[in-house]
Amino acid sequence: MGDPVAHSVSPAMHNAAFRELGLDYAYLPFNVGADDLGRAVDGMRALKLVGMNVTIPHKVAVIPLLDEVDPLAQQIGAINIIHNKGGRLAGSNTDAEGFLRLLEGHGIDACGLRVAVLGAGGAARAACFALASRGAVITILNRTADKAVDCAKQMSGHTGRTFEALEMNASNLARALAEADLLVNATSIGMAPGVDRSPISRELLGRRHTVVDIVYNPVKTRLVRDAEKAGAVAIGGLDMLAWQGALAFEIWTGRAAPFDIMRRAAARAVRRYEE
Repeated sequence: MGDPVAHSVSPAMHNAAFRELGLDYAYLPFNVGADDLGRAVDGMRALKLVGMNVTIPHKVAVIPLLDEVDPLAQQIGAINIIHNKGGRLAGSNTDAEGFLRLLEGHGIDACGLRVAVLGAGGAARAACFALASRGAVITILNRTADKAVDCAKQMSGHTGRTFEALEMNASNLARALAEADLLVNATSIGMAPGVDRSPISRELLGRRHTVVDIVYNPVKTRLVRDAEKAGAVAIGGLDMLAWQGALAFEIWTGRAAPFDIMRRAAARAVRRYEE
């Protein structure tokens, strides 16, 4: 559940995995506005749904509505999955581990890297937690400065590391990118249908940068395309999507996830959307 969810390829990814393993499950997208979040959670209980993914903008707001939240998700301050355990709704976070597996899959060692993270929501918190756990030095930039400060304070309290927090404006972006090795876009800017948008100017990118955009639809966002043109290493969000989905699948079903099947299904679904 999220708002919006029409762009989501998670149904294609999870339903392909269910078919592969012969499991009697179905995965459906539900567009839930902020005012309906509480009723949606009550509906999950009433309908005895086994599990739910939670995406923008509910990853933080949904936490008080749950019966329990695992320690990792508590530290991150955001969840992306709910598991219905006999009527008790339990929140977990597979985004952080999914982000780490994306980095590992591309041979990126975050230790000592200077990182600029754009955003202060659930995805940004997961990325910050994952990066801090590997020894990165992190600056958080957000359009609302107070949210960046709150995110930095929470991450610092749980990781013991210091985070810089800045308003995401032109001058701060220029300074942060001048110092950064790695840029992580953890906002929804550039997500379909707004595919012509980018959170930063192409002129700020160079060969010294590695750019990770957690947006996966389209496969190559404008940010990724701009990074490639600037000679930077550019990575889209499809691998993170597949890894967090595989980890969620295992929590819900108790079965090993067919990761390759899930990633291929997600990629096909994104291509169909782009067509």
